[in-house]
Amino acid sequence: MPAATRDDHELAARLATAAGRLLVDLRAHNTGGGAAGPIDGRALGREGDRRAHDLLVAGLAEARPDDAVLSEEGVADPARLQASRVWIVDPLDGTREYGEVPRTDWAVHVALVVDGEPAAGAVALPARDLTLATDPPPPAPPSWPGPPRVVVSRSRPPAEATRIAEALGGDLVPLGSAGAKAMAVVLGEADVYAHSGGQYEWDSAAPVAVAHAAGLHVSRLDGSPLAYNRPDPYLPDLLVCRPELADRVVAAAKT
Repeated sequence: MPAATRDDHELAARLATAAGRLLVDLRAHNTGGGAAGPIDGRALGREGDRRAHDLLVAGLAEARPDDAVLSEEGVADPARLQASRVWIVDPLDGTREYGEVPRTDWAVHVALVVDGEPAAGAVALPARDLTLATDPPPPAPPSWPGPPRVVVSRSRPPAEATRIAEALGGDLVPLGSAGAKAMAVVLGEADVYAHSGGQYEWDSAAPVAVAHAAGLHVSRLDGSPLAYNRPDPYLPDLLVCRPELADRVVAAAKT
């Protein structure tokens, strides 16, 4: 993992946690509708996205004015492509789950990418009052005596995940946002997160940073390295898994 300062790790965790608290408060009080009254569902998700984005961008501008920022909710600045240090953030990962109170499988992502590689990051799981970060890193997940658990999208489980579960003799476990799925592996609540069919850099940069810090395997589904801060931020597939399963998972995904 490329170099990051201790302050970078702390900043990622602090901002992810702060954005998460904002989102929890907005969800609990449901007061964003103004004269139109309380909001929920998709409107709540849109308002949460906007407010969390504003908080993160303002915090980064104050703390790291010389760094570039790529946010799902912002307008991409082409100057980021010449920057060595780029913060890649997803203010609300799992907008749909956030709007489905009381679901907990949504997240906030804050990552620092240095020369194309995640260097520091944090994933907040605000509804669980939990933030996982790169320093100090999460402990390695405990062993699991049962069949491997493969987390997948609730609505669009990829064919590769089904093949992986069959090859491992495992079970498919539906879950919400990308961050929630990756952190399930970090926390030992799942063993494999295999995604295909479309994601963007902000969906995976922070989860990959945290998972790598925890000693997990992270890569593309074919086992190749993940690269960030590219001209096109589309990054269609992702693998996060226990390291002892990586070779079998990659082989199954390729079949």
